[in-house]
Amino acid sequence: MKKLAVITGASSGIGEAIARQLSALGHPLLLLARRVERLEALNLPNTLCKKVDVTDKAAFDAAIAEAEAQYGDVDLLVNNAGMMLLGDVATQNVAEWQTMFNVNVVGLLNGMQAVLEPMKARNGGTIINISSVAGRKTFPNHAAYCGTKFAVHAISENVREEVADANVRVITIAPGAVETELLSHTTSDEIKAGYDSWKDEMGGVLAPDDIASAVCYAYSFPQNVCVREIVMTATRQQP
Repeated sequence: MKKLAVITGASSGIGEAIARQLSALGHPLLLLARRVERLEALNLPNTLCKKVDVTDKAAFDAAIAEAEAQYGDVDLLVNNAGMMLLGDVATQNVAEWQTMFNVNVVGLLNGMQAVLEPMKARNGGTIINISSVAGRKTFPNHAAYCGTKFAVHAISENVREEVADANVRVITIAPGAVETELLSHTTSDEIKAGYDSWKDEMGGVLAPDDIASAVCYAYSFPQNVCVREIVMTATRQQP
């Protein structure tokens, strides 16, 4: 059996696609999401499914400990869980900002802390953080979301530098628009309609399997090779 991989936000979209591809490659999995029934419905072999909110550090740690007791040490963590609540800062509900920062930033830090010290002690392991093109440039109605994803980029690169001497890899993957449930979290119908129109103008967007393939590609290199960042969009996406 190959080494244990942990995926957050694995109940749909990118997380589900990553789970399917890593399982097909023979990895045992710990899948985390709030909709545990969706995880169980995937029916993947050698897989532990846990209902975990990534902002709950104790639950995150407990799930990892349970998975490691069954499948050995975590070799790969994919921090995929995320929220995209688009809005104009002048009028957006402030609770939406807090939700995004809690899930996209604090949740990611919770995951990294849960695995980093053991990885450093073993001199090996990989963390892949799913960010966004919105972590590299700004977009209308994306201010708070961009803030969370710029944070993901900064945290990932900072930690990568800190753990490189321990032979631990930290990789950032920054997709453009992807066909997932992410947009449905936004509460403004006007913003959602504009986003959908933008996707139509470019003739379609990335599929979750495209991102999953990038995860598997980056992870597949020998431990002494770190693909630090992958930025990927539909070819016709502008910007």
